[in-house]
Amino acid sequence: QVHLVESGEQWAQPGTSLRLSCAASGGTFSDYYMGWFRRTPDKLRDFVASISRNGDDTYYLYSLKGRFTISRNNSANMVYLQMNALEPEDTAVYYCAANRRTYYTLEERDYDSWGQGIQVTVSS
Repeated sequence: QVHLVESGEQWAQPGTSLRLSCAASGGTFSDYYMGWFRRTPDKLRDFVASISRNGDDTYYLYSLKGRFTISRNNSANMVYLQMNALEPEDTAVYYCAANRRTYYTLEERDYDSWGQGIQVTVSS
């Protein structure tokens, strides 16, 4: 399984932007479909976005589409989550995830490898 480590700024004011990064190692990165999930204090882990192996296709939680953008750089073994117009409700622990089957899923159980998560707080 691929090893995943999230990084990035962990605090932002409402209305601003923030980008998360996820570094992959221990596998052939381009073999993996990649996703981002998030967990708020009172909820299960929710799907955010996913991306195909070559980056041509993406899939978003409908309510986040237009504010969040997922991308990847296969040469650098990295996947990114650009988050714009941040809201306090975006405060959560964000997780990077990988699977070999599909990008077109929002199910946590379809992903095999997970990062440790990174806390993002949006507040003034």
